[in-house]
Amino acid sequence: MTLPLVLLHAFPITSELFDGVVDRLPGLQVIRPDLRGFGAAPDPGNDEPDVDRYADDVAAALDRAEVERAVVAGLSLGGYVTMAMLRRHPDRVAGVILMDTKASADSGEARANRERIAAAVLEHGTRALRPMLDTLLGDTTRRERPDVVARVTGWLDAARPAGVAWAQRAMAARPASFDTLRAASAAGVRGAVVVGSEDTLTDQDDATAMARAFQPAAPVHVIPAAGHLSAVENPEPVATALRAITSAWEDLGRT
Repeated sequence: MTLPLVLLHAFPITSELFDGVVDRLPGLQVIRPDLRGFGAAPDPGNDEPDVDRYADDVAAALDRAEVERAVVAGLSLGGYVTMAMLRRHPDRVAGVILMDTKASADSGEARANRERIAAAVLEHGTRALRPMLDTLLGDTTRRERPDVVARVTGWLDAARPAGVAWAQRAMAARPASFDTLRAASAAGVRGAVVVGSEDTLTDQDDATAMARAFQPAAPVHVIPAAGHLSAVENPEPVATALRAITSAWEDLGRT
């Protein structure tokens, strides 16, 4: 029996990020909530920005779906939330798939840049996010896939300023998670890593570092011709990787 798969989306997008992947995962129970402040989810409210709050929301989504344990896969921001799930709700997580993300904390410069973006979006709206296209999407996508570029541009423009600012501040405050991954591995949680071959935000060195936190080292699946948003840039090989990983972990559903 294969456990349900939770898919957690990237910043500043919604669960639509995984449309092309989910279409290629027939027969697998997929739960893909919008994180607070994005898509159909409510605004963050007055809670202090913290990726742990996102993790609590994901646990609540599992409760609503009457799912006790799942494989949790997160891309970028979703990866940070996946690692927060291991800290906050370890009993709900049987395996993690870390996609185009990293386990290191932000540098001081990166935190300052996140605050600059948060302030700009609150003042000028989310069109201030458009320069992110150059780093969110790989060279191949920007050169050969105008439909994907247009779709991601629309997602950036449609993002809600309050959700964007809260997310930036939550990501800036997140801790390093290598110890979290090592502890999860020691407790029997499975791990796998997925990374776009053209991802310059969280590159293959970041992927390898996360993989080595597991014992034995987690497999790394490199997605060709994809940047940071691999799930929308090249969904077929992403779906293939997810099918292979979840099939290899079918025994988790019997424990």
